[in-house]
Amino acid sequence: MVAVIKTGHCVRAVVNYNENKVKQAKAQCIGEGNYPMEVSRMNLSMKLSRLLHQNALNENVKRNSVHISLNFHPSENYSKEKLLQIAAAYMEKIGFAQQPYLVYQHHDAGHPHIHLVSIKVREDGSRIDMQNIGRNQSEKARKEIEKEFNLVRAEGNKKQETPLLKPAAAGKVLYGKTESKRALSGVLESVLLNYTYGSLAELNAVLQLYNIKADRGSVDSRIFKSGGLVYRILDQDGKAAGVPIKASDLSLRPTLGFLEKRFALNSTERISEKKRIRSAVDRIFFAKQIRLDKLMLLLEKEGISMVLRKSDAGLVYGLTYVDHVTRSVFNGSALGRNYSAKAVLERCGAAGGKEKPQAAGEVLKNKADLSEKQSAGNTIQGSSTKELEELMKPEWQGEYSSGKFKARRRKRKRKRRSDLN
Repeated sequence: MVAVIKTGHCVRAVVNYNENKVKQAKAQCIGEGNYPMEVSRMNLSMKLSRLLHQNALNENVKRNSVHISLNFHPSENYSKEKLLQIAAAYMEKIGFAQQPYLVYQHHDAGHPHIHLVSIKVREDGSRIDMQNIGRNQSEKARKEIEKEFNLVRAEGNKKQETPLLKPAAAGKVLYGKTESKRALSGVLESVLLNYTYGSLAELNAVLQLYNIKADRGSVDSRIFKSGGLVYRILDQDGKAAGVPIKASDLSLRPTLGFLEKRFALNSTERISEKKRIRSAVDRIFFAKQIRLDKLMLLLEKEGISMVLRKSDAGLVYGLTYVDHVTRSVFNGSALGRNYSAKAVLERCGAAGGKEKPQAAGEVLKNKADLSEKQSAGNTIQGSSTKELEELMKPEWQGEYSSGKFKARRRKRKRKRRSDLN
């Protein structure tokens, strides 16, 4: 079992995401915890109001929603009763036994999984501290539940672990083969509410993986001036195909105003997410020279997509990292200078598609040249003795003497106040 925990600012959006899956027959609300009645007797308003009313007890808690997915091995097709038992055991072990929560069983991926929706505000108005909950309480709960319910262990199945974590429930949108609006809505609901992105460019880096682009139009266009937004389906060459669809015509209504709110919510530093991507890139580059296409392939195995931005001439001028494990999106420059397009191309030994020596290779070459010059010592004999002495002269260093050889400093005797009077 693999558990993924996400917190957010809007529990309404999380509930609506799961309920929209139910409407599309891609999910089913199978249970609840700490609600006054069974989920089969509740409508959407009743499910949501229980969470909103308890959150209102502490308005200082900004990131008050909790969205957890428990992912199982493809061979594990358990009954609803067992899934509810697993959900209850997990919530108890991570400290959410007394919290209201909803359980949704999803059928939109290649592996069985359930979603748990809850809140961070307790019934007395206090806040649940979730600092390092994934590494501590959740990891311990996962191992205990795997033994208790005889589940397939996540450890020892590393090849399957990354696909389980990928939330890519929707497939690529193919123009002419699927109903455009329905296909767009499915992808947007999966991406917009699950990934953290700080700009339209970062969002488009994810959507590009599904052949979709969010487009504001040119600066002089009527759409741009009116603050509008359309979504376009892209062909295999990345060019728009078919008629664009207005954001306001889609079920989620992912307008520019909606996205700007998401940008603001996702504007946190996200240090741990950045560190994971940096570590993955550095680990691949460590002590080896590698081509860009190979780098992208190895990052995919880590659950990270590298999306390239190219000019009309085919030259790479930017790149974006999409981490499907933490569901975070970062432009290369946001991770640091060494992870920008220019630096990565240099580290890969390519610039503008043309091969050139890697930076590390140049250093080795220079060292080899230096050793050759040193071995051919006869070539230096033409230099004057004065020049050689100047080159071999060591850097100045201050004199050092041990403390026991230094003269002790005499303490100055302070005059008492009585002596001053």
